Amino acid sequence: MIRDTAVVIDSAAYLPQVLIDRHGVFIAPLSVELDGEEYLEGVDITPDEFYQRIGDAKSVSTSQPSIGRLIECYQRAAADGAKHILSIHIGANVSGTVQSAQLAAESSEVPVTVVDTGQASFAEGLCVMEAIEALEEGADLIDVMERVRLASAVVGNTFVVKALDLADRGGRLSGDVHDAVVGVPVMVLRESGMEVVAMAKSAAEAVNTMAEHVLTAIDNAPKKKFRVGVGHGAAPEIAAALRERLEGLNAVAEVIDYVVGPSMGSHTGPGTAGAVFIPRPVTP
Repeated sequence: MIRDTAVVIDSAAYLPQVLIDRHGVFIAPLSVELDGEEYLEGVDITPDEFYQRIGDAKSVSTSQPSIGRLIECYQRAAADGAKHILSIHIGANVSGTVQSAQLAAESSEVPVTVVDTGQASFAEGLCVMEAIEALEEGADLIDVMERVRLASAVVGNTFVVKALDLADRGGRLSGDVHDAVVGVPVMVLRESGMEVVAMAKSAAEAVNTMAEHVLTAIDNAPKKKFRVGVGHGAAPEIAAALRERLEGLNAVAEVIDYVVGPSMGSHTGPGTAGAVFIPRPVTP
């Protein structure tokens, strides 16, 4: 808890455990269904277990946290003494989590402010981190929400994904990209979905292309310091190579490792890796 405000997030943010522990952050897990059997992300199934099983699965789907799970988080926060709850979540453009949180908030013992980050995966996590730091600095809830809005507007991403069939099946690809895909696609996630921005002939070339994408963002914000997350789903070597390229840059103040869990990995499949990044401070 930060002052008298509890922070509730969903599992898709992939927030570093040290921050979860430090601030007593409550997590409402998304669920993944493999061949008709449901698992709660981070509770019933680990990323390693998920990627080991997804290749043989005949059906894969995800769903937002239930209203009941969110109500339970709010109840626990109230029992811990929270006077207010800040519930920060994956974008409503990709998940129904925000709607579930809004409905759950109606049953909360204490006031709940629901915030839509407009982002997913660790891009969502970076927005959550901005909110937490704003609370730590003494910002009121209106200013915290503005900080999240500004963060969401400037956060960037770049990644490679092998399992394009899974992404397409989940409706996450923008347009029909299959005909254009030859080699390793380097992609970005925008509001319209996943878009191929470059093609690489090898994983090494893909790492270089992703690093150049981050460098371009750095060049476009010369007075900013960047917080960067480097993550993967069953592709640690690619993530390690990308981290090595980025962590020594003068403009990169911090590199945070994360693992893409089932809620996002169900759309990208095994073999995804990339970076999300945000220029700081996010204030104009």
